[in-house]
Amino acid sequence: MEGKADYQQSVVELVAAFEEHCRDSTSAQRDKQAGRQPQQLPAFPASQSHSLTRKEDEEEKNQQGQRGLSFKCLRSLRSKIREDNWRRPQGPDLEPGSQEPEEKKIALELLETEQAYVNRLHLLDQVFYTELMREAKTGKTVPEEVVKMIFSNISSIYQFHAEFFLPELQKRMEDWHHNPRIGDVIQKLAPFLKMYGEYVKNFDKAVELITAWSEKSPPFQELIADIQKRKVCANLTLQHHMLEPVQRIPRYELLLKDYVRKLPPQSPDRGDAEKALEMIFMVAKHSNAAIAEMERLQNLWAVYQRLGLEDDIVDPSNELIKEGPIQKISTRNNSTSEKYLFLFNNMLLYCVPKVIQVGAEFQVHLRMDVGGMKVRELKDAEFPHTFLVSGKQRTLELQARSEEEMNDWIQAFQDAIDRKEKRSETFKTAVHGLETDTPALKAEELGRRAPQWVRDNLVTMCMRCREPFNAITRRRHHCRACGYVVCARCSDYKAELQYDGNRPNRVCQECFIFLTGHTVLEDREGKHKGILEKGAAEVSSRSLLCSSLQLLDKNGKGSTRGWFVIPQDDPLVLYIYAAPQDVRAHTSIPLLGYQVRDLPQSESRHLFQLVQSRQVFTFVADTEELKQRWMKAMARSAAGITEEEEDEAE
Repeated sequence: MEGKADYQQSVVELVAAFEEHCRDSTSAQRDKQAGRQPQQLPAFPASQSHSLTRKEDEEEKNQQGQRGLSFKCLRSLRSKIREDNWRRPQGPDLEPGSQEPEEKKIALELLETEQAYVNRLHLLDQVFYTELMREAKTGKTVPEEVVKMIFSNISSIYQFHAEFFLPELQKRMEDWHHNPRIGDVIQKLAPFLKMYGEYVKNFDKAVELITAWSEKSPPFQELIADIQKRKVCANLTLQHHMLEPVQRIPRYELLLKDYVRKLPPQSPDRGDAEKALEMIFMVAKHSNAAIAEMERLQNLWAVYQRLGLEDDIVDPSNELIKEGPIQKISTRNNSTSEKYLFLFNNMLLYCVPKVIQVGAEFQVHLRMDVGGMKVRELKDAEFPHTFLVSGKQRTLELQARSEEEMNDWIQAFQDAIDRKEKRSETFKTAVHGLETDTPALKAEELGRRAPQWVRDNLVTMCMRCREPFNAITRRRHHCRACGYVVCARCSDYKAELQYDGNRPNRVCQECFIFLTGHTVLEDREGKHKGILEKGAAEVSSRSLLCSSLQLLDKNGKGSTRGWFVIPQDDPLVLYIYAAPQDVRAHTSIPLLGYQVRDLPQSESRHLFQLVQSRQVFTFVADTEELKQRWMKAMARSAAGITEEEEDEAE
């Protein structure tokens, strides 16, 4: 293993040293060429000017009008390379009936295609790149950095093939009679082909830059068009010439495969050729992976832009599995609202479309980890095509537009769950949900995962004490541990829930005892206190808002100062105490249905009112800031808005 690691390290160092040498020599060569006419291509036979067949040539000519080449184009061209129609026709001396061995014919074909390939690299580096860079230095076309980004490391690739690979192949073919082998040459030089990864990754960006700057800078476009008219370009665009390096590695692989297949069993080159083929295969795999990875990152970045590029979401290691609109079923009012889901390999983003799409298309309302998630179909006559997604942070009832769409979502969720569990040693075998349609959790799961909430319209009485609900004295609440609908008395407990970061949550009495191990005091089990029998200090410690206010009488002349409280566990009622430490409120005002009115400041008094029909309450706050806080809190309660209902609406 150490020898293999040393070899890999030496390869990395060789590639780095070679590219450094190429950059230095290229810089010196271009300094000498400043002001001179561009070099012409080396004199090779016209038949060797390029290795495209007539079929490919016609297809590429038909694509000349296109402004850019995408990764889809790359994949289609790569599939063409897998066929044999790109192979050069054999010369007269290499007819199938000739006496030359088959492996030599393939070796000669490799040499000929390499010569044509060096021609193409010469065109890219010494003509296009050199002339565009010269004009860029004048400041009349595009910035120099843009030209460098377009051509990436093409200079290193050109010098490697022109000064190292091609000369080595030529020497070996000249000495074929005494040393009939090429495997050792390819094996020695194959590690340097890894430099293609940088070029391939940059290809799509390079094509975009050419398109963008052709529109921005007419001189840039004119210079490229002028070069493309020359005979040496063979009526092909710059983009098509730039595609040649992307195609070259797979062609090496196919030629070498054919070469190994045609070698005699006892050939001295078999061992080296097979090892060289393995190395070329790894380089080709590296090139293919670079294309796939670049496409994945581009698609991922497009999704992040739609989400507003939030810091806790942007992660290049994520993989988008599925996205699409969905209907969320509300447990509170038995209705649906449109949401949008982004399912990644490690998380689910539960979003809402933004009304004003400035900067981002969606707003993230909830993020759920895939780890520990469960998904299952629900049998609901009122809401068909419904499924349940249960995670550590939340449980969602979702409705698809059709049975097929529902099955697609369930399959996508299950695939993500299975992949997550396989990667993690801490998760057990996938569990496919509960056996029944009841939302109850297993005892060992209580508090560890978000429960499925029972819908409000499905119950008319507390699921614990069986007392009927009403709008004022016995309102509906949800136990955050089991999901049951319970009254305030039966849910007047707090317990830390693991799925919510061990924060205290409202739970029912049974879950409180199970989760904490505490016993319930007798007075807590006794008769429920009257609506006013709540101590001011106790209620204030768990209130949405509490402070001292003045309540004016009907004629507005006299006033009574008291301690006013809106409790968290009874957020639709305003309790009025004579003093902050009183054990009993002297009155209460149900806020539901009232209107909150702002009154102009009078004699340094900050006034506001609660109005319903003929009933009017006028309050005086000590400061304008306190007045605004009370108006906001009362308006929310009057509209029936609570923190619990906001959570459920999401």
